[in-house]
Amino acid sequence: MDEVIEAWTTRYGATRDQLLPMLHAIQEEAGYVDDALVPVIAKALNISRADVHGVITFYHDFRRTPPGKHMVKICRAESCQSRGGAKIEAAAAQRLGVAMGETRADGQISLEAVYCLGLCATGPNAMVDGRPISRVDEKVLDRIAQEVAA
Repeated sequence: MDEVIEAWTTRYGATRDQLLPMLHAIQEEAGYVDDALVPVIAKALNISRADVHGVITFYHDFRRTPPGKHMVKICRAESCQSRGGAKIEAAAAQRLGVAMGETRADGQISLEAVYCLGLCATGPNAMVDGRPISRVDEKVLDRIAQEVAA
């Protein structure tokens, strides 16, 4: 991953404003931003490790551990919550066998929150492996569970 950081700084520069784009590139490449990279990134951009760590932990989209083979995200935005999102979230955790914000021990599924998919009129909503799904109910959760188990 050091090569990715070096290539990034060569192409885009080693300035503070490159932190977010670099973190996104690392996560796209590796699937997560390993804590071991924090000092490498800090040195490359001449910023503190605390700054790098703070950005990674502040934004929900950055992962610090490898994701599961399948990524299931349940919307927690107000519109989805008002349409029964909390019930769907609890049912998803039960059906998928993984707590919200965690990856199942077998590495098959990660269950995460997302804060608005822009489908507010048709909630509650989810995203499965990058594909948005509207009107999530018990039947839809069963289909999602079958899909990610296959």
